[in-house]
Amino acid sequence: MSRALLIVDVQNDFTEGGALGVDGGGAVAAGITRLLAEHAHEYAAIVASRDWHDPDGDNGGHFAYWGDGGQGEPDYVDSWPPHCIAGTEGAEYDPALDTTAVTHHVKKGQGRPAYSMFEGVTDDGSTVAAVLAERGIESVDVVGIATDHCVRASALDAIAQGQRVRLFTDLIAGVAPEPSEAALAEIVHAGGELAESGNASA
Repeated sequence: MSRALLIVDVQNDFTEGGALGVDGGGAVAAGITRLLAEHAHEYAAIVASRDWHDPDGDNGGHFAYWGDGGQGEPDYVDSWPPHCIAGTEGAEYDPALDTTAVTHHVKKGQGRPAYSMFEGVTDDGSTVAAVLAERGIESVDVVGIATDHCVRASALDAIAQGQRVRLFTDLIAGVAPEPSEAALAEIVHAGGELAESGNASA
């Protein structure tokens, strides 16, 4: 069965030192690079997503504030400080992530909230669902940031699309422990599998 690797939002603003940096984000980037060095040839597609928010405005309320006023307090559930603004360093992939083997780059959240990579499109307008369908892919491995937000949403959408989902727990990082654990439980309840990247060939 054809398998794809889905790499969720391994960006500078989500790793240490970024606008919404997550502890362990840099290690996730380096770990995914190691996975790709050993296993890239085993995947029929390698899809990497990035938040790519518009530089003007609050992106449909996704940003709690915009501009110099600093008005509004983010609740870190539905609203956030500005991050991953298109064309900025924060929106770029973390330098520890080697994207050479990536076959499809997806941008999401352009002018609106978007958590799942399935809400994004490639530069030619293809959806992730279309990319997987075109290649007859029936199984995906999911890695990236953040466990309790975009990784969760992407994994659940993959399951909803009929994919067999395997989440590599050593290649994800979450914002907070409790919601991250809840996200993993939700993914398993929906039919996903938790594994370690050392079992990538299994």
